[in-house]
Amino acid sequence: MSTPQPSTPQRAHTLRLLLGDQLNPEHSWFAAQDEGVVYVLMEVRQETDYVLHHAQKILAIFAAMRDLARHLREAGHRVRYVAIDDASNRQSMPDSLAALMAHYGAHTLQYQHPDEWRLDEQLRTWGAEQPFTVQAVSSEHFYTTRTEMAEVFKGRKQWLMEHFYRRMRQRHSVLIDEAGEPEGGQWNYDHDNRKPWPDTKDAPALPPDARPTHDHSALWATIQAAGVQSFGNPQAHALRWPLNRAEALAWLDHFITTTLPHFGAYEDAMSTRSSRLFHSLLSFALNTKMLRPHEVVQRAQAAYHAGAAPLPAVEGFVRQILGWREYVRGIYWAHMPGYDERNALGHHMPLPEWFWTGNTHMRCMQHAVGQSLEHAYAHHIQRLMVIGNFALLAGLDPAAVHRWYLGVYIDAFEWVEVPNTVGMSQFADGGLLATKPYVSSAAYIDRMSDYCKGCHYDKKQKLGDRACPYNALYWDFFARNEGTLGNNFRLGMVYRQLQKMQGPQLDALREHAASLRTRLDAL
Repeated sequence: MSTPQPSTPQRAHTLRLLLGDQLNPEHSWFAAQDEGVVYVLMEVRQETDYVLHHAQKILAIFAAMRDLARHLREAGHRVRYVAIDDASNRQSMPDSLAALMAHYGAHTLQYQHPDEWRLDEQLRTWGAEQPFTVQAVSSEHFYTTRTEMAEVFKGRKQWLMEHFYRRMRQRHSVLIDEAGEPEGGQWNYDHDNRKPWPDTKDAPALPPDARPTHDHSALWATIQAAGVQSFGNPQAHALRWPLNRAEALAWLDHFITTTLPHFGAYEDAMSTRSSRLFHSLLSFALNTKMLRPHEVVQRAQAAYHAGAAPLPAVEGFVRQILGWREYVRGIYWAHMPGYDERNALGHHMPLPEWFWTGNTHMRCMQHAVGQSLEHAYAHHIQRLMVIGNFALLAGLDPAAVHRWYLGVYIDAFEWVEVPNTVGMSQFADGGLLATKPYVSSAAYIDRMSDYCKGCHYDKKQKLGDRACPYNALYWDFFARNEGTLGNNFRLGMVYRQLQKMQGPQLDALREHAASLRTRLDAL
């Protein structure tokens, strides 16, 4: 009797790599079936371990990748899915790709342009050394190319988003009237979008959370058994994020019809009564490419034209997608590598321990950090004016802040997170992106939230054990950085006030701030 021979894999001429943030089932790759093409998706430790990630981020990306693999198979495509616990998994993208190319006898590897510099550089460098053909193609997602914004701002000291945003509105005819002017006669309605959410009977009610609920406890057990480290609540039995395009489209529809009308007025508001208020929670689906920014902008614009949402709300939302999102991507690609390591103010303090627990007496940080750990999400004002504000005032190391933001938020991929953290939040790029540091004392937080009510610290006090730490840290920050910031035209009022405080008052504030920085873990 002859000995059974191992089966030979069906050969393929081309492998096509799909990364965990390239989950667009409508990419032109999938327009036709080809038995000679194998789509490759890989769960590798290289990607889980480069920073410590929130459990929900790992779980949701893996679950969404598996869902796309299922969808592609059902559509008749060949798929090779390398799970985190596969015996053949090399846990390195280049090593696994080399093994798969040999396995299938393929002569061409194609991949969509990665949106993170480290992956782009790794695949480009590795690909140039291979005996087979390696080709990179567009992800077909963004409005702009990687280099477009650098060309727009060539020779300019500051890259102001408003200039870029108006150019994008005109180019793509978004909220532009028949005469070629901005709808409503002005480009920006930001001044209309700064209301706190009142705790009154006539306050607009929150729309229901209609996101799907997924039970991925088995996948989570596999991730843990594979030794992947993480932090935060995995919510494996009730994961509340869209994991495929159909779910993402349903959530987009829900946002447009129930939530967008109030988004603008309350987009800067914060409240302990809600973790999401009137925000879209579309960023995970957008940044993994389940949704295209074009269709999101078109839906919002259509809502305005139909009279279903007011112009300030729609313009504020469009500005985030068409303006800010494309803008920070341009910043990222123009200034990497090295942008993530900038530290213009020379800050080196380590993160307090409560960044990983939420256990702090500051009610605003307790809520914003605690929500981040619980849901892998906080909206942009919580990230900028609570957590980022404290980090900048306290002098935390911007690289450490960057790694925390990149790890904790489910929508954080380096191209969007680094400019937001290093540039906008921590002013570590020296003002390339932001015209001034975005910091405040307790007054702003109190005006825009209910955080100060019932807090251990007194929002009005500047000195003493019960004084809100933001107050002394605020004035000390500007005093410490007067040589760098004193001539900033947007900070004239701040430095005039600081001049009036010279002497014992300022000395006491600075002494108190120095004491706070020696005991950040205890705040």
